[in-house]
Order: sequence, then structure tokens, then C-alpha cells
Amino acid sequence: MKKSAFIFIISFVLYSCTKSNFLDDKTVGLTEETVFSDSIQSINFLNRIYLDAGFSFGPSRYLGSGGSGNSELSTDNAEGSNNTTVPSDAYVQGALTPGTVNNGFAADKDYWVGPYKNIRRANLLLSKLPVTPFAESTKKRISGELRFLRAWYYHYLLIAFGGVPVLQDTVYGTNDVIRVPRCNFADFVNYLSSELDRAASDLRDVTYKDADYGRITYGACLALKSRILLYAASPLFNGGAITNDPQLAALVSYPVADKNRWQLAADAAEAVINSGLYSLHVNNTTRPGYGFYQVFLRRVNSEYIFSYNRSAQKEFETFFLPPSRSGNCTMRPTLSLAEAFPMKDGKSIKESPLFNPNSPYSNRDPRFDNSIIYNGMNYVTNTGTRAPIFTYMSTAAFPNTSADAYTSANRYTGFFSRKMLDESLTGSSSGTTERAWPLIRYAEILLNYAEAINEAGYPEKAYPKLIELRNRAGIQPGSDRMYGLKKDMTVEEMRAVIQNERRIEMAFEDQRWNDIRRWKIASKVLSGFNTVQIITKTGTDSYDYASGYSQRVLKFRDAMYLLPIPFSEVQKMPVVKQNPGY
Repeated sequence: MKKSAFIFIISFVLYSCTKSNFLDDKTVGLTEETVFSDSIQSINFLNRIYLDAGFSFGPSRYLGSGGSGNSELSTDNAEGSNNTTVPSDAYVQGALTPGTVNNGFAADKDYWVGPYKNIRRANLLLSKLPVTPFAESTKKRISGELRFLRAWYYHYLLIAFGGVPVLQDTVYGTNDVIRVPRCNFADFVNYLSSELDRAASDLRDVTYKDADYGRITYGACLALKSRILLYAASPLFNGGAITNDPQLAALVSYPVADKNRWQLAADAAEAVINSGLYSLHVNNTTRPGYGFYQVFLRRVNSEYIFSYNRSAQKEFETFFLPPSRSGNCTMRPTLSLAEAFPMKDGKSIKESPLFNPNSPYSNRDPRFDNSIIYNGMNYVTNTGTRAPIFTYMSTAAFPNTSADAYTSANRYTGFFSRKMLDESLTGSSSGTTERAWPLIRYAEILLNYAEAINEAGYPEKAYPKLIELRNRAGIQPGSDRMYGLKKDMTVEEMRAVIQNERRIEMAFEDQRWNDIRRWKIASKVLSGFNTVQIITKTGTDSYDYASGYSQRVLKFRDAMYLLPIPFSEVQKMPVVKQNPGY
């Protein structure tokens, strides 16, 4: 049986749960007793909890015309549709309110309802686990999976809202009146950490094969704990509440900053590294940085810690490619993101002698070519041949008849997204590719460690992790073997490098929105407009490159560091205090 067989299980359980739906439709034949006394039905129920694990990552997360894409569209990495009915645009334009925070989402894709639905499912199966017809070893494994999945959905609530109502193991019925106040942030982090420790203990000796490939592992528990402790140590949550109300401050952050929290985050990341379970997927032989390109097109690789297996398809090609390649171009990279990528010597475009403003895309970090489509890039066509993609602005002297051309009306940025795409496919190709969404990958853990250990006061310990990432990226080592990194950086200098490295390494992977908020830099980077590239053709092979501004006006305000709790939820549970500024 192929290792991708777990995808079949996910597809099957979607069908079976939709058909049964015993939690919501009381007229069907299935009951809790019949489901949890049957091993197949119980496993189907567990698999249903897995089904929403990638709810925030997917390219079709936001509903609405032109609004497909994950939270990257709410950042300085990418432009959206300039439509305030779409959540990403409503957010950056300051139009998100407690009454509209869920607008534009399917019920299983918003940050509040979707997680709590699955938290309830996990609680229900945990409560029924003792009576399910499994061996004790299987019950222990399922318990570990459930505790991780419950923590997984809670961690989305943590980064979006701060402390939220924690239901523990309670399963509430349809007619129950729920009066659960928000958990203090500190207690929430402790709860999630302890749950992941317990899950890791349950899964320490578990290995999967065949149809079970893709389930939660011991390493995934360690990795999620690393992410949560990194968030908790960050400025927004580490004594960074934006309120004068001490009770509310305790709900959304630690009341007082503590530098030692960075060390705890570093230790958690180091535990994943020292486990020896994971490594970067490296291939610089085929071409520099080919391993970085390739990792996103392999369901099974050494780098994926927790992934969301997909059936063979071409969803990213359909959503992200430009019109000339039959794509919907819903993820439009900004100029500021393009400029964040260094040159192939590892130095920034301001420092490297390799940078040529008349040919700004030459000699770049190979991750640039594997992440962004730019003017003149040679790319596969709908017929399988290769031809340049032209994004320059049409003029009378040099008309651009391509649908990819920049205009003041089409909201294009001069760039299109290439990250995670199969370079042999277009939106109308007959082929498909196998992939899994990288919900947690080893590169993130290396960046988690580098950031945390630097903030703990040891920038020298961050260098090896950054060098490991840059080596895989295909950057040239240089005579000093520093891959373009300045020696003996201060904490502040290293912080800037790590934040930029995280931006380019994790671009379009549903991380930037969380990062700019937890670092408390969103008020700086989401002010005014995003930058776009305006290109004018001046000769047969020559262009003038200028910067311009997006159509969306970015109106970030401090309240937006956290999302508002939906008004309907506060109405149902008045003991739940609203977030600051709403």
C-alpha cells in the first residue's frame, strides 16, 4: 500500500461524516453508542478531526471573488483583491469588527468556530475512548493524537485572540448553557505545553506505515510546543498587552516580560533538533536551491514534521499562476518581499556588488526564483513549451499584449507567486502533482531556535542554523564560509537578519501574519501602502524598474494585533471579555 493512502481515509471520512453527521442531525440512524462501539466508525470519527487541520493554510481559505488565499494576504508579503468584504482586505484596511470577523469564511475556516468544533470532537472521542473496542496500546496512541489535535486547534485561537475559554475535557451538549470565562494567557500556555508533553509521551514509541502514514507523531508534539513557546516569548505576549486594564492584560499576555521565556522556547526547539528525526531536504546538485523547490512537491521527505496530505491535483497552480498560465493569480507578491531576498552571495541587494538595478532579478538567492515569478522569467506554457512571462506595463511604444501585464486597474504587483508550484504544470495542464501542505517543517524549527537563542542573549549560537538554511537554499558560502552573514552580530543585528530570513524562507506558508503581530511590527509594515513593481519597457531587452503603491490602503491600528472575539460569541457567553480596542 502506498504511503499516501491516508489521503483515502481522509476522503472517506469526509463522505461518511457528511452522510452520518450524528452530532448535528438527530434524525439519522447513527448514535454515539453505535459509533464508539465500532472500531471503524471510531477511527472515521478521529480522521474527521484531522480533516480541518489545514483550514488556515489552504489557497482557497478566504471566500469571495478574488479573495482566495491564506493569511499572507493580510500582510506586507502579498496583495489581495482590495475588497473589504474579503477578510484579508478588511483586516489590513481596518474594517474588521466583532460583527464582521467571521464574514467571508466557511464555517470550518474561521478562526473561532472551526477550532472549537474540532476541540469538541476531540473531547467527545477522548470521553468515549475507554469504551471503544481497541487494544490498550491503540487507545494510548489515539489519546496522543487527540491531545495534539486539540492543542493544534487551540494554538490558532492563542495566536489570534490570546487567552480563550479552555474547555478541558468537558463535552457540552446541544442544550447546555456554557459559562466558561477566558483563560489567563499564562495558564493557557501551561495547559497547551502540558497537553503536548502528555501527547508526546503517548506517541514516543509509535511508528506508522501504509494507510496510517501522516498521523501525529512524537516529533510533531515537540514541534508544536516549540511554536507555542516561541509565540509566548514574543513581544506581543511577553508583557506586551496593549491595554491599561490589568485583568484584560492577563487574558491576552503575560503581565510582565521575562527574558527567560526565550530560553524556554530555544530549549523546546532544540529538543526537536536533538531528536534526530528530521533534516532539511537538500539538493544543490540538480541546480542551486533545487531541494528548496522540491520539498514542497514530495509528500514524504525528511523535513515535514506535520503535513496535510493532498490528493494528486494542481490547486496551487490554479490559484497562484498568472492568467497566461491559466491561473487566478490570487497571491500577488509585493515589491518589499521581492527586495527582502538577498543575492546569491547571501548579502542584501543594498550591500552586494552583484546587484544590478537594471537587471534586479539576476544573481539572486535561489529561493527568489523558486518563490516569485518576475518579468521575463521563462516558464512552462499551457502547451508544454517554455516562454517568458512579461509583467511590464503596456505603452504605445512597447505594447504588452499579455494578460499578465501590470495596469493600474488589475491590482497586479509586477510579480506572481511560484512557491510550492510544480514548474512543469499550468492551471490548464492535463497533469497533476502530489503534495502535502507543510503545516510544520524542520526549517521553521531551525528558525525558531535561532530567534529564541538570539533573544536569550546568545547571537553566536544562531549562526549554525542560519548557515544550514542558507546552504540548503543554494547560497554561495563565500571564502569565509559565512554564506553572506556578517560576523559577530549584536542581538539587534541578528534579530533583523532572522526576521528577514524567516520572511523569505516561510513566504506564503501562513506564517507572516502571525510573525508581524507577535513581533509587534505590524503597525510599521502595514502603514500606508504595500509597494509594487512598475516596469516600463525601454528597448528590445531593456526595462526601467520603478516602485509604486498598491490600491489597498493599509490602516493598521493597535487593536488589530489580536482579532476581535465574534460578537455572537460574546452575546452567548457574557462572561467572555472582548479583546482590547474593540
